[in-house]
Amino acid sequence: MFKRVLTFIFIGCASLTFAQLGGESTYQFLNLVSSPRQAALGGKIITNVDYDVTGALYNPATINIEMDNQLALNYVSYLGGISYGTAAYAYTWDRRLQTFHAGITYINYGSFDGYDLDGNATGTFTGNEAALSLGYAYNIPYTDFYVGANVKLISSKLEQYSSFGGAVDVGVLYINEDLNLNAAVTLRNMGYQFTTYAGQQEPLPFEVNFGLSQRLENVPIRWHLTLENLQKWPIARPNPARAESDLEGNQTQEKVGFFGQLIRHTIVGAEIFPEKGFNIRLGYSFRRGEELRIADQRDFSGLSFGIGLKLNKLRFSYTHARYTSASNTNFFGLQIDLR
Repeated sequence: MFKRVLTFIFIGCASLTFAQLGGESTYQFLNLVSSPRQAALGGKIITNVDYDVTGALYNPATINIEMDNQLALNYVSYLGGISYGTAAYAYTWDRRLQTFHAGITYINYGSFDGYDLDGNATGTFTGNEAALSLGYAYNIPYTDFYVGANVKLISSKLEQYSSFGGAVDVGVLYINEDLNLNAAVTLRNMGYQFTTYAGQQEPLPFEVNFGLSQRLENVPIRWHLTLENLQKWPIARPNPARAESDLEGNQTQEKVGFFGQLIRHTIVGAEIFPEKGFNIRLGYSFRRGEELRIADQRDFSGLSFGIGLKLNKLRFSYTHARYTSASNTNFFGLQIDLR
């Protein structure tokens, strides 16, 4: 069984390496950060195996019995007046079938003023997208490996254009209880546009991530390391704003070496008191920090920090993520124990 899973993963990677990063595929909202906790740890954390029902939106292999009857609602005040949110719920059927998971991701791009080619006003229009997912995880017998999958239906409407698609996420998780170490691989958004916006087929934002995390033995900290977008190398492009000019006016474009490419795939995070009722979370996305930093300014792009607070059957989460000096993002989350 495990060999079949690995074969499927390698075939998926080989057949979907054409997938690109932001701006080069459709349904980009599928790769947005799904919760305040994930955002605080730098984004794209795929190794948490606990009560956090929203984590399964990014890695279905983390679906577990602790998520039973947990309902999570998250809201993000995003950039440029955009807002989006997620909701997730898990239910344990019985000891044999274990836990099923359902989730929704929704984004609203706000209201826009429309104009024709001659500059005449045509009224306002809106744009929004949504994805509904159903997930399940399975423990490979007599091993410490877990596999999971999310099946997603995707709907998008941008002005008068609409599109409908479907995708599958696959995750593999390894848990070493002796070392308190988790390792995971995810293949996300393997799918297809069933109906296009205007007759042109577009790829989905396929993404491969690898993650590690460990609960330190004598210190109340769990550290996280994620390598994102492993389906593409190189990941960085020269920033025209960082081009250098000599005395004759000749420009030299920014060069990104091997280490610069490697670091842009890296996300680090740490959660202090991860198993207590009050948590402190810190994270840093090197790609966001490099792409959004302003030369000769210290704006802390890429940094994020947040807190979690448990009160009886409620868990509150808040995260502030630094993007640029002009705009940053706040994440709000509420998880309810319905048991």
